[in-house]
Amino acid sequence: MSVTVRVPAKVNVQLAVGPARPDGFHDLANVFLAVSLYDEVTVTPADELRVTCEGPDADLVPLDRTNLAARAAEALAGRYGRSPDVHVHIAKDIPVAGGMAGGSADGAAALVACDALWETGASRDELLAICAELGSDVPFSLVGGAALGIGRGEQLTPLEAGGAFHWVFAMADRGLSTPAVFREFDRLGEGTDIPEPVASQELLAALAKGDPDALAAAVSNDLQSAALSLHPELAGTLATGRAAGALAALVSGSGPTTAFLVRDPESAAAVAQALVSSGTCRTVRTASGPTPGATVAGL
Repeated sequence: MSVTVRVPAKVNVQLAVGPARPDGFHDLANVFLAVSLYDEVTVTPADELRVTCEGPDADLVPLDRTNLAARAAEALAGRYGRSPDVHVHIAKDIPVAGGMAGGSADGAAALVACDALWETGASRDELLAICAELGSDVPFSLVGGAALGIGRGEQLTPLEAGGAFHWVFAMADRGLSTPAVFREFDRLGEGTDIPEPVASQELLAALAKGDPDALAAAVSNDLQSAALSLHPELAGTLATGRAAGALAALVSGSGPTTAFLVRDPESAAAVAQALVSSGTCRTVRTASGPTPGATVAGL
């Protein structure tokens, strides 16, 4: 028997970042939107825990116990007094090290898959607690849809989304480390008064109405300057998408993937073609959201 779980990528339509806390983390006001780029994680009983991966940039995915999917299997097994003897296979389609929570998605998917495979009957709250232990973005990968994350981003409040929003994502030629981007954020903000992060009421209203123009006027990412500082070429990608008619252009999360909000699928195709032709990015994908979180796709 095996269990396959499909899990979406995310885009941050707002990422407000507070000053560094004593524990090194930052308080966030993080408005997540799950979008229709998916990884699929399949777990199968095995003699020992092992991880394999296929898909774009699969060679960049760690296959040892540092992989969040492996850690998720270990965490659930530990709670239920069993051995985490499963083969975890990840079929990647979410960009690796792209600021779209691909690793976090795999952790959430493995957790849901192992719960189904082992029939542990863990409650939603218990699964969310394990997700929060694994990483800041993992709980949202479980929940999906649209949500506001505070604290490190792991304390979630579901949000209403009044319709589908259409996106183009441009993948850069190299990745960015999330810790490195936060360190650069701290460096750039040294000596300045960084306010506590607060969700934009205008953005939440635009999301609830399903209004892409209003959402475009409100999107923001406090990590964008840090990502551009470490990866200056992203400025050209952002400019290309804006010139091609995107309603808004921003770095997705900690980057280096850039996200372009567009009005409809036809606009998405036009912006995607312009980005491909420009040579300012490696690959381009289109998607829409919100979409559900980690979901069992097959037994």
